[in-house]
Amino acid sequence: MPGAVQSIERAAAILRLLASGHRRLGLGEVAASLGLAKGTAHGILRTLQHVDFVEQDQATGKYQLGAALLHLGTSYLDVNELRSRSINWADALAARSGEAVRIGTPLEGQVLVVHHVFRPDDTLQTLDVGSLLPLHASALGKVLLAYGATPVAPLVEAGLEAYNRHTLATPEDLDRALTEIREVGWAAEVQEMITGEAGIAAPIRGQGGLVVGAIGVSGAVERICDTRGRPHPHLVALVRDAARAVSRDLGAARW
Repeated sequence: MPGAVQSIERAAAILRLLASGHRRLGLGEVAASLGLAKGTAHGILRTLQHVDFVEQDQATGKYQLGAALLHLGTSYLDVNELRSRSINWADALAARSGEAVRIGTPLEGQVLVVHHVFRPDDTLQTLDVGSLLPLHASALGKVLLAYGATPVAPLVEAGLEAYNRHTLATPEDLDRALTEIREVGWAAEVQEMITGEAGIAAPIRGQGGLVVGAIGVSGAVERICDTRGRPHPHLVALVRDAARAVSRDLGAARW
C-alpha cells in the first residue's frame, strides 16, 4: 500500500490552521506555524485558492477558509433530514407562540425556506416552502451569517440591498449586528425586509456543533415586539428552546 501523500498532509495542516483561529493569516504566519518554506506554503495556498477552499483578502494579502470548504462542512446534513427532524418541534413552536414558523438553510447566497408552519388561526396565509429570503434582512439569514453557515464576504461584495430604511445596508451595521447575535445567541428582524413584519430566529446545530440551519417565528411587528420595537422575551425563549430541541435530535452536544 502506498504511504501518505505529503502535499495532501500539508494542505490539510494549512486548512486546520486557518480553521483554528478567528483571523486571517499571512503567508509568513502560515509557513512559520507549520515549519514550511514560504515557497512551499505559497504553492499549496494557491492551489487551495484555485478550488475555493481558501480565500485571499485583496487588501491585506492574508488568507482565510473559502466558501466551498464551508459548504462542504455542512453538506453531510441532507435538507430532508433537517426538515424531518424539525417538523414536530416546529408545530409545537407555532402552537405555543401563536405565530408562523419557518426553518431555513443557506442556498447560493440566500436563505432557502425548507419548512413552514402556518400561524394557528383562521387567516389566509401563503406557504413559503421553497421561498428564498435575503441573508442580511431576515432573522433566519442573520443567524446563518453570524455562525458561519454561509460566508459574509460575497454578500458584502455584491452589495447589501436596502429594502427600506430599517435594512442593514452597510457592512459596518451588518458586522455589528452579527457580533451581537453571537453574543446573545439569537437574531431578530424588525421591519428590515417588509414594513410591518418582524421575526426572531435561533441557530440549529448538527453533529460537531456546526450551525446547519435556523428556526424562527415571524408575524406582525406589534405581536412579535413591544412598543419600543424589542422582541418579546417569551417569544425569544420559545424559539431558542425549539432550536435546542431540533439540534439535540440532529446529534448536537449541549452548548
